[in-house]
Amino acid sequence: MTIAEIAQRAGVSKACVSRYINHGYVSEEKKARIREVIEETGYTPSRSAQVLRTGKTGIVGVILPKINSESIGRIAAGVSEVLKKQGYRLLLANTENQVEQELAYLELFKNDQVDGIIFVAGILTPAHRELISGINIPVVMVGQRADYLSCVYHNDRAAARELTHLLLSSGRKHPGMIGVTQKDRAVGSERRIGFLEACEGCGITVPEQRMETCEFTIESGYDAARALLERAPEIDALFCATDTIAIGAVQYLKGIGRQIPEEIEVAGVGHSRMTEIISPRLTTSHFFYKTSGIEAATILCQILETGVDIKKQIMLGYEVIRQESTCMELPWKKHA
Repeated sequence: MTIAEIAQRAGVSKACVSRYINHGYVSEEKKARIREVIEETGYTPSRSAQVLRTGKTGIVGVILPKINSESIGRIAAGVSEVLKKQGYRLLLANTENQVEQELAYLELFKNDQVDGIIFVAGILTPAHRELISGINIPVVMVGQRADYLSCVYHNDRAAARELTHLLLSSGRKHPGMIGVTQKDRAVGSERRIGFLEACEGCGITVPEQRMETCEFTIESGYDAARALLERAPEIDALFCATDTIAIGAVQYLKGIGRQIPEEIEVAGVGHSRMTEIISPRLTTSHFFYKTSGIEAATILCQILETGVDIKKQIMLGYEVIRQESTCMELPWKKHA
C-alpha cells in the first residue's frame, strides 16, 4: 500500500495524504476519509522515509529515574496524555537513579533521531549541563530547576517549611528529619532548607544528630528512623523528605511501641496512595505530579512547533493534606 493508492481510495490528492500523515492541515471531511482507508488497509508509513521527508521522527525520548515509582508514574501519565494528542510516540528510558545512566540516555537520544527529550531529573551535575548544552534538539526538565533549559518543578522548600511548622504547632520541641542527599537540589537541599527555616522560625535549633539521610525506599526509611531514634530518642516530631521514607519510619516507630501522633508526629511529602492506607494515615503535601508532566510536554510541543525555546520556568504549587499522623486539626491548604 502506497500513499498514491490511499489517495485514490480516499478520493483525495497524494499531497493531502502526505499532509495528513505528517500532521499538516487537512479538512475534517478529508481526514475522516483518509483515516477510514488507513484503518481498513492497516497502512503504516515508513519511519525512515518520513524522517528523510520531514526531518521529524514523531518520537519523544522520556528519561525517568525510577519507572515503578508512583510519583514518576503520574508524571509519565501527564506526558503521555499530551504527546499522544499531538501525534507523538514515547520512548521511555529507566535510569534507576543512576547519574551515569542518565548521561548515557541523554547521549543516546542526542544521536538516535528523537524530536525532543523530557528529562525527569534527580541529581544534576556539571556533566549534565555540558551534555544538554550540546544537544541540538529541545530538552525540557521535570522536578528540578535549572536556568539553562525549560523546566517544570515544585515548591519543595515552601512545602517542607509548612509541613514542619504544622508538626511544631502542637508544641513539639525536638524535631528531627530524614532526608536524601543534598546533591538532589529539590528533594535533598530545598526540603532540608524548608525544614530548618520552620524550626528557626519557632526558635528551635536542630543539631546534626537529629538529621539523617537515606535512599528513596521504605526499607531505607525504616533503617534511617532506627539509626536516628537510637541516636536521638528525644525526637517528638519527624519530617521526612518523601512519603516512602515516612512510611518506613512509621513502620519502625510502631514496631518499637512509639505512639503516633501522641508521642511523635510524622509528616512526608508527595501524597502517595499509601498515605491513605497506612495506619495512622500520613500527613503529607500533595504535589501535582501529573500536571508537571502535562506542562512539560506542552512546553516541548510548543518548542517543536515554533522552533523557539525561551527557557520557560514553571513552579507548581502544593496542598497540605492534614491526616492522623499529626495532632493539629487543620483544613487542607492549596498554594499557588
